[in-house]
Amino acid sequence: MQATTRADKLKIYGAAHTELVAALAGIPREAWHYRAPFDPWTIHEIVVHIADSEANSYIRCRRLIAEPGSSVMAYDENGWASALDYASQSPGDALELFRLLRGNTYKLVLTLPESAWANTVYHPENGIMTLDDWLEVYANHVRDHVEQMRRIHDHWRQTVPGGA
Repeated sequence: MQATTRADKLKIYGAAHTELVAALAGIPREAWHYRAPFDPWTIHEIVVHIADSEANSYIRCRRLIAEPGSSVMAYDENGWASALDYASQSPGDALELFRLLRGNTYKLVLTLPESAWANTVYHPENGIMTLDDWLEVYANHVRDHVEQMRRIHDHWRQTVPGGA
């Protein structure tokens, strides 16, 4: 990845918690448990998923840095949502966990030497991944879910009486 592209991705990666909190502030809590017919998850469940995904990202990043050539775990996101009962978990706790994990990793990756960005791990679904590949995935992860939450919220507003 070119340095300017990486710098742009790092800015997006580092701003994700702020972006997520701002997006959620524009969605009434009543809409957080709405299940749109086109999406298996609610906004509440997406928030909890983001924290679990970030916990996996935290470990993947560290394996890339400290154990290049190793393998990282894949996981069944929908299976986790169901088995871990995301609907009953605290979105506030999930947001705080995400803030801490993302912030800690952001500070770490800003200090890495250029050579670390070529380190690789093996991901069972994605194959060989570099640290740049990891950044590409996680820089976009929250933005993708913010868009998903906006689609759910828009449907809620159009469907639920008084949802506007």
